[in-house]
Amino acid sequence: MRPLILEHKPMNEKFRDSISTINEAGKRAWVYAKKPKGVLYKYRSYLSYVLLAFLVSAPFIKVQGNPLLMFNVLERRFSIFGFPIWPQDFHLFVITMIIGVVGLALFTVAFGRIFCGWICPQTIFMEMVFRKIDYWIEGDRGAQMRLDKQAWNAEKIRKKGLKWLIYAVISFLIANVFLAYLISSDVLLGYILEGPEAHMTTLITLLIFTGVFYWVFAWFREQVCVIACPYGRLQGVLLDRKTVVVAYDHVRGEGENGRKKFKKDEDRAALGHGDCIDCMQCVHVCPTGIDIRNGTQLECVNCTACIDECDTVMEKIGKPKGLVRYASEAEIADRTPFVFTWRMKAYSAVLVVLIGVLVVMLSMRNSVEATILRLPGQVFQHTEAGKLSNVYTFKLINKTNVDLDSVELKLIDTRGTLKMVSNDWVKIPAQGLVGGTFFVEKSPAEVDGAKEKMTIGVYRSGQLIETTKVHFLGPRSFHD
Repeated sequence: MRPLILEHKPMNEKFRDSISTINEAGKRAWVYAKKPKGVLYKYRSYLSYVLLAFLVSAPFIKVQGNPLLMFNVLERRFSIFGFPIWPQDFHLFVITMIIGVVGLALFTVAFGRIFCGWICPQTIFMEMVFRKIDYWIEGDRGAQMRLDKQAWNAEKIRKKGLKWLIYAVISFLIANVFLAYLISSDVLLGYILEGPEAHMTTLITLLIFTGVFYWVFAWFREQVCVIACPYGRLQGVLLDRKTVVVAYDHVRGEGENGRKKFKKDEDRAALGHGDCIDCMQCVHVCPTGIDIRNGTQLECVNCTACIDECDTVMEKIGKPKGLVRYASEAEIADRTPFVFTWRMKAYSAVLVVLIGVLVVMLSMRNSVEATILRLPGQVFQHTEAGKLSNVYTFKLINKTNVDLDSVELKLIDTRGTLKMVSNDWVKIPAQGLVGGTFFVEKSPAEVDGAKEKMTIGVYRSGQLIETTKVHFLGPRSFHD
């Protein structure tokens, strides 16, 4: 497979023939990643703990009575940072997603796949939860390899069984959190209190998701990033020579005569060898099994494990750190600093425009949504008083978190009388809707055409909060 950014020619070209997790026989090459350590790994761990806490708690945190995050696809109800989005507001959700995509594209153009290594939930769960369980139970890279090769004895059964049991428990908890995002935490907690017997369909769905998560983290693992995730393939069109990525400084590392194993008191510079001592530690620590010295590749998730490991080696042999670091190909080859390119400016401009559009849409969003329709199959009727009457149905949606009482409908800028079938006013519960029927009556002299457009206002305690337009049908003779 050809790397995305590669100006130097590596000595071994075999990496181009397949992805790192497939061996020469075409079978899965299991990645035994060495336990990472270092400054960047410590910062990643801290950030991961914060993000994990947020991910687990977000559907349970309430903002003005709404979940902090909820994506109820079945009922088309969403809550983003406590802001409720109803089906009628779906355009807001769409533009929010577009802003996210453009923002991610801008971030990738500038800093590569850093999102995958530092923020992506798949990477966080894999590297900061499940792989740490591997290290805790089975040991580091060498111990894991030896354990897999040995026969199924008491030790292997105990370690593998304990690991798989913990995997299953954590997968079940993740599935519950995932379900809370879909149906809200209140509904999930209600299901739990009522017992599984009352919600067998939900329980079966939950177990299916548990199986999926278990399969992903126990077996599929880094293949999600390499095969399933489409984001890695976007690098080919988003990255360029000026994008900052996790990169190997081939100018310094290779020198004139290439890399060479370390020998104490050897003058490597005089012999024309670079600072890379070919220790392979950057490969052993990589969670996707690549050699970063071949350039930026599809499998690289910018996790910085190779940076920490290489810095540790450089420190031990008395060489400067940064042989593998965050840098662009232009910085390494041409020694040019990072610049805000025209592509980044273009993405930024689009992002600013989209954010501005979203802000305007949010400011124009009403707290009450009114839907008024003429009763299907009805035209007009003559009343005993000699007036013309049209019948309408209405639905009022309350998008706020408080009950709205004293809500009434009135005609605006048109003659006639609006009569409710039941009460003159209605009460709309918080995050709920009410419906009903009303008549509009007009005398023949008040009818302006066979199909007159009317504006109906929704008032609360005398204050106009929403307007909608409908048609009043009358006999064509009045129009003529």
